[in-house]
Amino acid sequence: MENRPKVGIGVIIIKGNKILLGKRKNTHGEGSWCYPGGHLEFGESWEECSRREVWEEVGIQIKNLRFGTITNDIFENEHKHYITISMISDYESGEVKLMEPDKFDKWEWFEWDNLPSPLFLPTINQLKEGFNPF
Repeated sequence: MENRPKVGIGVIIIKGNKILLGKRKNTHGEGSWCYPGGHLEFGESWEECSRREVWEEVGIQIKNLRFGTITNDIFENEHKHYITISMISDYESGEVKLMEPDKFDKWEWFEWDNLPSPLFLPTINQLKEGFNPF
């Protein structure tokens, strides 16, 4: 396991009554569904990271960005430890695109009460805590 946890940001994008999830590949959590997001860079605010990662991964604009929750995520099989900050936003504009096909298989919109399986560990931990972005 790495010596110190890393900080990840996940962005819950709400469009109507659905959220956007991507199916991961070629990284920890492969095959699981997650929000757009990534690593918080040095000197970057949570909001800046959220907008950057959403643009880099799906090519859309978001608005009404706000704090959601934080989870402590230990990926035992991958020997990784993350503190994951989940931000909530509303969809603003643009068409969802597969911008990083080396990291994701696809992006789809899902209702919160009908999420796909398997889910990425931070989302699993959110559900255990009773978190709901709506």
